Amino acid sequence: QVRPVESGGRLVQVGESLRLSCATSGRAFSGYNMGWFRQAPAKERELERELVAAIRWNGGITYYADSVKGRFTISRDNAENTVYLQMNSLKPEDTAVYYCNRLRPSGASSWSASNVPNPLIGSWGQGTQVTVSS
Repeated sequence: QVRPVESGGRLVQVGESLRLSCATSGRAFSGYNMGWFRQAPAKERELERELVAAIRWNGGITYYADSVKGRFTISRDNAENTVYLQMNSLKPEDTAVYYCNRLRPSGASSWSASNVPNPLIGSWGQGTQVTVSS
């Protein structure tokens, strides 16, 4: 089973920026909605991963959790089978392991917390650790 490969996480100071990348094979990327999730240190179960950003397969719709809205930007390069998460103005509460994964199909014309697609059942990658130090 194809697993995404996340990268770009590291230790940063409050207010700094990072760009995370998630690469996967074409078969596991093309035509799929994608999402970035995070799992904070106190959360141990996979079900406690928070969806922070999502993007439609063609980039036409994006969604952001309230906690990151205005600071994070999700984007994708379908030619490179890669999805990105630009994180600005980082805060200590952004400290987490960040994962990407495919999302279920959606026919909605926009996404909100009530209808953003759930992740597809499948393998998660190793994630990338982001630590924001104050």
